[in-house]
Amino acid sequence: MTQFTYTAMTEAGQRVTGALEAESEAAAMRALEDKRLFPVTVQGNGTADGGKPAKRKVRSRDLGMLYGQLADLLGSGVPLLRALDSLIRSTPAPALRELLKEIRAAVSEGKTLTDALRPYPEVFPTLHLAMIQAGERAAFLEDVLRNLSGFLERFEELRSKVMGALIYPALLSILGSLVMVGALVFFVPRFEPLLAAAKKPLPTEILFGASKLVRGYWWLLLLGGAGGGFFLWLNLQTEAARRKVESWQLKIPVVGEALRLLAITRFCRILGTMLANGVPLLTALKIAQNATGSTILADRIAECTESVRDGKRLSEPLAKGGFFPDQILAMITVAEESNKLDKVLVQISDTVERRTNRSVDQAVRLIEPLILCVVAAGIGFLALGLLLPIFTMASSLGSK
Repeated sequence: MTQFTYTAMTEAGQRVTGALEAESEAAAMRALEDKRLFPVTVQGNGTADGGKPAKRKVRSRDLGMLYGQLADLLGSGVPLLRALDSLIRSTPAPALRELLKEIRAAVSEGKTLTDALRPYPEVFPTLHLAMIQAGERAAFLEDVLRNLSGFLERFEELRSKVMGALIYPALLSILGSLVMVGALVFFVPRFEPLLAAAKKPLPTEILFGASKLVRGYWWLLLLGGAGGGFFLWLNLQTEAARRKVESWQLKIPVVGEALRLLAITRFCRILGTMLANGVPLLTALKIAQNATGSTILADRIAECTESVRDGKRLSEPLAKGGFFPDQILAMITVAEESNKLDKVLVQISDTVERRTNRSVDQAVRLIEPLILCVVAAGIGFLALGLLLPIFTMASSLGSK
């Protein structure tokens, strides 16, 4: 037997935690459902043999294709087991193929698709499981899978857009750093004997000192950089540090606006998609809170959860802090009054996504010249430090 700790929601919307023993995670989920509890997270604390289930890594693109293909097969009247067999034969990704074999074996033992997917939280997050479970219970699994496929496709497009936009600035930064380090290691030392007797101005002294530091203590610099990076990473594991860093990021012109719109897009699309697929609002808010990637927005969503549990509106807590623009808040307010929150949230995510793309483009156009200016300033300082003593020597000889 395995000891599991769980967090679940009651029918009244209250959040409860506890522990129980079960043969598997699927059995623990069924035990919670028998108690009329909706599982949010279930984690095993250890097994009898001390082993852990093997972790699988599947790309979001492959997972989105899987959902779409499974929806097409089920929509054509193919039974679930036969659909899984077909996907196993046609899936090119080895990791996903092995995962489908394990899922197919679990379904053949009488488990639901949701229970078969639960042992793999690194592939199927709580958001996906909640939607699939709602689809199985209400007999519209095909629609849920198709929505999930489109959901992942949109997020993959947005992620690719952001990552693609950052490639050129990153290459500029790396290339500029390599040029400066190469100059300090190989180019500057050639001038030291030539300028040994010359009077060196401050830029030259700084340049020669930096060159000696890089050449003589490069291992110490690497060690210090690695230690500083580890220390920074360790501090960022705390909630307070992440919130402080995010608040600084949001204050950056253009870049902060892009990050804010990106978090709003995630929230609206996740919440709207779950509501459209039958997930209760309180459960959907809890899942969306942990999926936006923003600690500041997560605080607002936590307040929304309490507000909705008390029978209040969703839009009131979202208005605090100025995170959401007034236009979006107005749309959410009207959607609550017309009982069309799911559709409006998806529409908002589409609109904000277009604004996010424009903000990303603006941020990239701002970052590129800044990086070029920094690289040019570094090369200019290098040239200034080497040429100033030469000009001084030439002036001295000319005056004589």
